[in-house]
Amino acid sequence: MSSSVPGAHILVFPHPAQGHLIPLLDLTYHLSTRGLSITVLVTPKNLPLIQPLLSRSPNSIHPLILPFPTHPSIPPGVENVKDLPPTAFTADIVRALSSLQEPIIQWFESHPSPPVAIVSDFFLGWTEGLARRLSVPRIVFYSSGPFLVSVLNHLWPTGIVGPTDELVGFDDLPNKPSFRYPHLPSVYRRCVELGSPGSDWEFMREGMIANTTSWGAAYNAFEAMEGAYLEHVREKGGHVRTWAVGPVFAGGVGSAGRGGSGTVADGDVISWLDACPDGSVVYVCFGSEVLLTRIQMAELAAALEKSGARFVWVVKVAPTGHAAGEYGVVPDGFEERTAGRGLVIRGWAPQAAILGHRAVAAFLTHCGWNSVLEGLVAGVTLLAWPMGADQFVNARLLVEDTGVAVRVCEGLETVPDSAELARAVAESLSGSRPERGRAIEMKKAALDAVKGGSSYSDLDGLVKELSALGIKKNGVNE
Repeated sequence: MSSSVPGAHILVFPHPAQGHLIPLLDLTYHLSTRGLSITVLVTPKNLPLIQPLLSRSPNSIHPLILPFPTHPSIPPGVENVKDLPPTAFTADIVRALSSLQEPIIQWFESHPSPPVAIVSDFFLGWTEGLARRLSVPRIVFYSSGPFLVSVLNHLWPTGIVGPTDELVGFDDLPNKPSFRYPHLPSVYRRCVELGSPGSDWEFMREGMIANTTSWGAAYNAFEAMEGAYLEHVREKGGHVRTWAVGPVFAGGVGSAGRGGSGTVADGDVISWLDACPDGSVVYVCFGSEVLLTRIQMAELAAALEKSGARFVWVVKVAPTGHAAGEYGVVPDGFEERTAGRGLVIRGWAPQAAILGHRAVAAFLTHCGWNSVLEGLVAGVTLLAWPMGADQFVNARLLVEDTGVAVRVCEGLETVPDSAELARAVAESLSGSRPERGRAIEMKKAALDAVKGGSSYSDLDGLVKELSALGIKKNGVNE
């Protein structure tokens, strides 16, 4: 799998949010195995998250550690989106990181062999201007799929002023989807509603638009699932160079140890699953950022109890700044009543390993893109509860377009009906739902894509382009 022309030096710049950082690190690992030399830009408190990658590839991947810049809305010591207080936003992190532009330029100018290209997260659109100042190409990495990007690229120039009761249609996209305004990607809605001139959200919007002018674009997606949308972005997305290289975690460095710690050791989780019958467990997790209210937690707990199903439930603990006792609280007595058939994990869990275990048959998920791909590669039935961000767009793709998921609830503040949710959970383990069969088919397609198929070929194509930049810089004729 090594590149025929190894050694081109690349700067990788992740956005410090778990759903963005982890897939870009997985892509980084794949690039390193194909002969590229990579520097990963990281701030001090995020360094532990990339340590497994550095340990696995000590000769080809190195960190560039720069201090996290100050920002009036970000408390000292906070360097990752998951630790933001309720009053802060992703755009604050993005604006703060833009202050690293001059230190990065100084590093480039002092480096004996500076990078020939920048690969940066799509939330860091301001790096497009940085790349131009440095006279190097920039590849935007979309940790999500081309359906979401197609929606965003349609929205930015439309000029919607604010909330509307009308459906927002996308007649120029495949399958002509439409969404209620509250279900549009939250990054867009916040830019519209909070993006006054000079604000962090206006800065975010400008960066998102700048992504469309990047030298190239790589997607954590694969042809069999989003072929129509890949064709759309290739034809109308403005990028001559487009690569679908996902799911990048498949065969990559893996997520173990990169998200933090949990109250149950990874080995103990797997041992607990080993004692369960095949296809008897539902996995419940809403990502690294979603916090459920006390009443939502109560109804979800009641649903799991009523369903009679075995379960693993990962609970996010409320960070500093949230009202004590109002978020992430498991009801009193629940764990005792479900002892033996349920496992509650507070904090981080080895999600990909759990989903891939023979005992797990269903996944109650917020439809964050990493979770979606991990669920698809595991071939489990997806129970969709989209809450915000890109999740309503992802749920539309999963439920209506590909038929691999069942919609069981929607909305960040929605309280599910415990009886209805219990029924959906029980049915998902019965094996009778058609979504399970389609999920198994999609699992095969995803694995085929990364094992010599379309994603493997696109990854090789990306490496060849990057290696060619190194050849050009060194004055070597091909």
